[in-house]
Amino acid sequence: MNADQRKALQTLKTAKGQIEATIKMIEDGRYCIDVSNQILAAQSLLKKADLLIIGQHLRHCVMEAIENDKGDEKIDEVMHLLSKVIGK
Repeated sequence: MNADQRKALQTLKTAKGQIEATIKMIEDGRYCIDVSNQILAAQSLLKKADLLIIGQHLRHCVMEAIENDKGDEKIDEVMHLLSKVIGK
C-alpha cells in the first residue's frame, strides 16, 4: 500500500465514523440542518479519498501503461470515470 492509498484509507475510515455518527443523529431526532451538515462533511471526505485514489492510479497504473504502450486503454478508463464524476 502506497502513501496515497494509506491516506485514502484513513480518510474513508474517518468518513465511516462520520456516517455512523450521522445515523445516530437521525435516530436521536437531531435537528435536520445539523444532520445535513454532517452528510455534506462525509461527502467531502469521500470526494477527498476518491481524488487520492485517482491520483495514485494516474501516477502508477496509467504511467506504467504508457511506458508499455498501453496508455490509451488506461486513459479511456480515467475519462469514463471522470464523465461519471462530472455527470456527463
